[in-house]
Amino acid sequence: MFCVNLQSNPYNNNILLKLLKSLKYIINSASYGVVLAIVLLLLIPELREGNGSWWNIFESSHQSSAPLSYARAVQRAGPAVVNIYSTEIQTNPYNIRSQREMTRLGSGVIMDATGYLLTNYHVVENASLIRILLQNGQQFDAELIGYDRDTDLAVLKVNALNLPVIPQKTDLTSLAGDIVLAIGNPFNLGQTVTQGIISATGRHGLSNTDYLEFLQMDAAINEGNSGGALVNTNGVLVGINSRKFQDLNPQIDIQGIFFAVPYQLAYKIMKKIIENGRVTRGWLGVNARDYNGNVRGFVIEDISPNSPALKAKLAIGDIVYQIDNTPIKSINQALDIVAETTPGTTLIFKVSRNKQQLDIPVAIVEKTSIYKD
Repeated sequence: MFCVNLQSNPYNNNILLKLLKSLKYIINSASYGVVLAIVLLLLIPELREGNGSWWNIFESSHQSSAPLSYARAVQRAGPAVVNIYSTEIQTNPYNIRSQREMTRLGSGVIMDATGYLLTNYHVVENASLIRILLQNGQQFDAELIGYDRDTDLAVLKVNALNLPVIPQKTDLTSLAGDIVLAIGNPFNLGQTVTQGIISATGRHGLSNTDYLEFLQMDAAINEGNSGGALVNTNGVLVGINSRKFQDLNPQIDIQGIFFAVPYQLAYKIMKKIIENGRVTRGWLGVNARDYNGNVRGFVIEDISPNSPALKAKLAIGDIVYQIDNTPIKSINQALDIVAETTPGTTLIFKVSRNKQQLDIPVAIVEKTSIYKD
């Protein structure tokens, strides 16, 4: 029998120990590989298939990402944006028997499941017939509930159920730089989407209605877009498309300046029209500027004749720092409070006059077209 004496041959002993260590390393590595393979087979079912689909796991990292798209926003909001066709009967002033029909084109937004819609007033002004066309082909005759000339908004009503309603968020805040989509029916081409950003934001109060109170954006609005929806990239209503900026000089080429009524303001107008048939605004009758001295508020610079301010004996130079329980931070805030106050209501103005603190009751009256703050 052949045998090896390890003690008598140290060289052979070292070789054998190295072989054993190598064999142990190989066995351990193979064991770890088997365990890892079992784990991968359990976690990734594609590896158990023999059709080669597992290779997609390695190829996916080389595939390009999906293109940026606003399709989901349009899918959410689009069905609630309708086409509006309003027909006006025009009479020849020189021949009362001679009449002609003129049809105006616009867009509208379904705001409520009971059939209330918002649009621009100029779309339905003097209309004898208003026809609503939904994107699914349904048609309805609409009734004009009321309108507000200052914001160029009108509320329509159709007798229908299960109408698509535009997504809304009451606490929505729009910021300059937000991406927006204008949805409407320009030139009767069918529902069209234009994209832009909000260039500037306006207030949501009822006191003033010049361009500065509206959302300014560069999403194109053409004839037929008026009254349509301005939505964000989630399809939530941001405003009601209104108008394009126009300068008194027709030779000036103006591009990319369009306006929309902010959602919060449009919603206030709609609620007032539904409740009262019209919009009433309170009137104070002052010209004023912001004041940031020892107190914060506004200082009165001028008072209109026959105004509530004059009758209440407010004076030029008065610093108004609180109205009822609301601290005043600016004249715009104060005028919004007054505008949204029901005419006939008395408000307590806290005034600083010649270092004296006064409480002056002011009876608010309704603002008409001849009154301006």
